[in-house]
Amino acid sequence: MHSSHRRTLLKSTAALGVLGGLGLPAFAAGKIKPGSAALIVVDVQNCFLEGGTLAVKGGAEVVPVINQLAPAFENIVVTQDWHTAGHASFASTYAGKKPFETTKLNYGTQVLWPDHCVQGTDDANVSKDLKLPTAQLIIRKGFHKEMDSYSAFEEADHKTATGLAGYLKARGIKTVFVTGLATDFCVAWTAMDARKLGFEVYVVEDATRGIDLNGSLAAAWKSMTAKGVKRIQSTDIAT
Repeated sequence: MHSSHRRTLLKSTAALGVLGGLGLPAFAAGKIKPGSAALIVVDVQNCFLEGGTLAVKGGAEVVPVINQLAPAFENIVVTQDWHTAGHASFASTYAGKKPFETTKLNYGTQVLWPDHCVQGTDDANVSKDLKLPTAQLIIRKGFHKEMDSYSAFEEADHKTATGLAGYLKARGIKTVFVTGLATDFCVAWTAMDARKLGFEVYVVEDATRGIDLNGSLAAAWKSMTAKGVKRIQSTDIAT
């Protein structure tokens, strides 16, 4: 058979999934192999799940997707929102302010949230349903009373580092896959900061859920894409 005809036949049979029937993975060649990359699991905590103080719609749906991905990763980092009582990001801290309004703090505009993820409460606990056997690090953020922290890499002043970048670089990790809650806040900030720090970054869309506050979800995806963050699905990863 002529080589060009052979290539055409192989492509067409692969597209139909025929190779899978021959015991070969039909689409394996197109899948992303994590290798030494890190999986970052952002804020999958009781406060952001159904029944929590700042529940993200469909938040619990990310758990089985993340659990399915976890065995493919040698390196997993978990983040945990860890606020003080009376935190600067809580609407209840300001007289006359309501959740989802904004205020000006010394580092810029701050969205005000319901009290959530207060240190030491069950609300702040990471979901007991997560199964992350190779997780070795928990990054706690938002524990400075006067400053919020969405990103796993730096706080909202864009100056105070969490140390995560140094941890990953010391291990020779150059690529991160970001999952968790919420897409348009902590996931997006984590992904964009990772790009700024020189990492290759994928956000696994079906392993995230957004709050979508006044169009924030579409805006976040636009910003992430502009900064070179790659938007993928869990099925794009070889597990």
